[in-house]
Amino acid sequence: MTIDEIFDSFNQLRVLIVGDVMLDAYVWGKVERISPEAPVPVVVAHRREYRLGGAGNVILNVHALGAEPIICSVIGPDTEGKNLLGELEKRGLRTDGILQSPDRITTIKERIIAGSQQVVRVDTETDKVITPEEQDQLIAKAKALLPDCHVVLFQDYDKGVLCPNVIKEITDFANIHGIPTVVDPKKRNFLAYQNVTLFKPNLKELKEGLKVEFDVKKEEELRAVVKKLRYELNAKGAFVTLSERGVYIDFLDRQYRIPAHEREIADVSGAGDTVISIAACAVALGLEPNIVAELSNLGGGLVCEHVGVVPIDKETLKAEAGKSLKT
Repeated sequence: MTIDEIFDSFNQLRVLIVGDVMLDAYVWGKVERISPEAPVPVVVAHRREYRLGGAGNVILNVHALGAEPIICSVIGPDTEGKNLLGELEKRGLRTDGILQSPDRITTIKERIIAGSQQVVRVDTETDKVITPEEQDQLIAKAKALLPDCHVVLFQDYDKGVLCPNVIKEITDFANIHGIPTVVDPKKRNFLAYQNVTLFKPNLKELKEGLKVEFDVKKEEELRAVVKKLRYELNAKGAFVTLSERGVYIDFLDRQYRIPAHEREIADVSGAGDTVISIAACAVALGLEPNIVAELSNLGGGLVCEHVGVVPIDKETLKAEAGKSLKT
């Protein structure tokens, strides 16, 4: 495939995203006095904005690439849940994979900003594992949606939507239907993702998940640890992001180390979400392992040039890929 063909093909994809979707809230205001109750500033709020967070940022990245994201998650029937659904609906994105449970709250991370300074962040959340009944309902939704999708993307933030039963049921169903599975893991379920197509930890997650220490600068040590990871998970591939050292992929029995591109780094927030979104779409298209890694690495670097969590710009990524990738 040429670069043009790859980027055109993204538009034909449907990506089932299973994981912890959240709501980010930003409250902008002005400090006018110190509280008489405690030595803290009083922020007079002028504006409030809601954005998709957690797996929601993956939704935005997949959508920005031209693919159709379908989110499968569990949220509460609360005001925050209503606002989260509203953020999806105003973008024309599907909400039929979302389960609203009366026993659960919607995770919201609220940032109070005075002028240009973030004063405090308030997180209202639960990380308890969803109930067996909620698991059954979520699995049923995923199985109903999955046959029309081209790839499953597990986005795990350890907030309880993903658990071993949900992971196994959906992965097994996807494998039966020949649909690839791609994972952005966290600590709690790290070794629960058995028989997946591509598993993408960062370096810290890799070391913690396997309980190993090694020198990432030594290629043979990195290779050995990633090989061990693939063996532990019986995964077709592992894709490790190494921050300023680039990425390493061991997929379909081929190994590549891709260096990072030199950039003016403004903010690394959300880069991992961009990387996994591009990787999932690339795997869905059956691209070669080196192209999966290079394209994802490019995208992760590009979003780091912007302040805050922003989805990838497809045209910028395409232009960069045209200059640096050989397909």
